[in-house]
Amino acid sequence: MRRVIYALGICFLIFLAAGALYAAWMLHHGFSTRTPPGALESSVAESMRDLAIPSRYKSLKNPVTASPDVLREGMEHWADHCATCHANNGSGDTMYGKTLYPRPPDMRQKSTQEMSDGELYYTIQNGIMLSGMPAFGSPGDNDQDSWKLVAFIRHLPSLSQSEQSEMGKMNPKSPDELEEEKEEENFLLGSPADSQPSPTHQH
Repeated sequence: MRRVIYALGICFLIFLAAGALYAAWMLHHGFSTRTPPGALESSVAESMRDLAIPSRYKSLKNPVTASPDVLREGMEHWADHCATCHANNGSGDTMYGKTLYPRPPDMRQKSTQEMSDGELYYTIQNGIMLSGMPAFGSPGDNDQDSWKLVAFIRHLPSLSQSEQSEMGKMNPKSPDELEEEKEEENFLLGSPADSQPSPTHQH
């Protein structure tokens, strides 16, 4: 027993020393969201995410069938609400996604696709603390929009290029982008550009 206590004490001291070294490194280098998380931080973040999801959600199955209409609604919702950080294809390769800390995961990859339907649903509904992931939808286990998003997340690995192009038209646009689109449309339709009349001079 004494050896066990001694070993635990050594492990605790090593943990404290490692924490102190990491804190000193952070104080010297700063803490920037531009710095990609290390393997240890990513592992800890995934573990904390798993612990944060109540066990009953781990076995929940999606009550919504992934019909073409459901996938379409999920795609529209994703393009309008999620793509800003996650990208239309789920890669996370966006202006915001690349500078969030921790980074949004590539939703097409194993780490996300192996999560249960209930785990994905709970994450959408409740967000993830200390990250850029907010809570969406109404509280409870039967928010249809969130379940449709779960169905669409399952579809992301097989998302076609034509679907991505279509989603680009659904993404939120800034006033400048809307004005630019309007000008391009007017140009293609042959509408004359707005112009001010040239001043006339009286002699």
